[in-house]
Amino acid sequence: MMVSIKSLLSACLLVASTCASIINVERSPAPLDSRTQQAKQITTYPKPTTLANNTAFAVQVKIPGGRWTPLDVYLVNLSLINTTTGSSATQKSSMAYFDFSGTIEVSVTYNTSIVNNATIRPYSLNIPVKISHKTVSFTLTQPENLIVQVNDNIFDVLHLLSAPLETDVPSENSTDVIYFGPGVHDVPGNILQVPSGKTVYLAGGAVLTATVNFSRVHDARLTGRGVIQSKSGGAIIAEYSKNITIDGAITALNPNGYAALTGEVDGLVISGLRAFSNKGNGDGIDIFCSQNALVDGVFMRNSDDTIALYQHRWDYYGNSSNLTVQNSRLWADVAHPINIGTHGNTDNPETMDGVTIRNIDVMDHREPQMDYQGTLAINVGDSNMIQNVHVEDLRVENFREGQLINMRVMFNTKYNTSPGRGIRNVTIKNLSYNGTNANPSILDGYDSERTISFVTFKNLVINGKQIADSMRKPTWYETSDFVPMFANDNVQNLTFLAS
Repeated sequence: MMVSIKSLLSACLLVASTCASIINVERSPAPLDSRTQQAKQITTYPKPTTLANNTAFAVQVKIPGGRWTPLDVYLVNLSLINTTTGSSATQKSSMAYFDFSGTIEVSVTYNTSIVNNATIRPYSLNIPVKISHKTVSFTLTQPENLIVQVNDNIFDVLHLLSAPLETDVPSENSTDVIYFGPGVHDVPGNILQVPSGKTVYLAGGAVLTATVNFSRVHDARLTGRGVIQSKSGGAIIAEYSKNITIDGAITALNPNGYAALTGEVDGLVISGLRAFSNKGNGDGIDIFCSQNALVDGVFMRNSDDTIALYQHRWDYYGNSSNLTVQNSRLWADVAHPINIGTHGNTDNPETMDGVTIRNIDVMDHREPQMDYQGTLAINVGDSNMIQNVHVEDLRVENFREGQLINMRVMFNTKYNTSPGRGIRNVTIKNLSYNGTNANPSILDGYDSERTISFVTFKNLVINGKQIADSMRKPTWYETSDFVPMFANDNVQNLTFLAS
């Protein structure tokens, strides 16, 4: 019997269709290859070629099973004070940044020498490392701002900064956005004035050479992943304004002033900011006479106070209230990691009421001058009153030189025109210090009228030992001797509790 080609093809199609339905064949999309998957989990940003780089470190990242992606490494300048001359010697360091999600592997090669030892700072991250000749490798399961420290170096380290993948990138064409794409951007006069209601966006790989200035505005924002390397002045100024937000993961790289200076701002958020400085008065974040301020998740390595909360100075006036600094990592090559008080208004005394400091890692503190020591300093002058301060979960590593705590009602004639009025109602909970270089802490009231009163330590742990009034000790010892800490006769109601 003759079978037509058409009939034969129809039969084959029927068989194929029947077999497919029997075995329930489904056509799934091909799996993403590792390169595509890596692109979805890791975002890197090329450094403009005109910016200086540092060849001390080579850095690569990848997803498990993926291919290595190199990161560009920026030159960072840091400061080492000469205690004979008072001059600052610039120290070269390194910084790289990127975004990721999920789990990634990191490979850091130290090109200068063989790696004898390496650690990740802050220590609280507890990230194990593997060392092979000149290379340190480790795994990250979430974005972190950290330091890869090799051979116990203080300055020749890698600052590795990472953030979550961006999800809310503003439109370049929006009339409410001042947009800076990758590359170097200059602004006439070196100051970018931000109007009310506007967002300044610095894309990853962007470098702005001007100061971002929020002055007498409201509801304005700076965000993105880029770098501010201001030619003159500080990186960011916010003053006489309301509802100012600085977020994303902006990096202030060696500004000629403060990384962020704010004064008389009501409603301030500084989140995710990173900053490095090496010049005199190279503070990190300074907040004057402000209300309702939140500093969250910042990374500061500075050549002066990394965080400072002040009252009146220059043209900033008024009380401060509801100030919070949290979830941050601080390294002070000069002066204090946290400094509260100092400046005020003798003619019209001011009060700072309601300060919260929580979940902070202090990685270093180096200050030879006794007047300016203290990983946490509360020093009031100029008729200031500081009250209702709550500090919790402050982890202090083995710093180079300074004090753990310094609280003084003072009259520092370099900065003050009168003594402070007092410090009262301070609670410090879960403060831990592991190290050997701390000078004795100081609590020093000015006189019987200008006192430090009602200071409570809860679960203070020094080198693994809890310091509490209930601890076993000779009856003639003060609990503070075990910190060690000196408290003068003008300190009232000082208490050390176990919990």
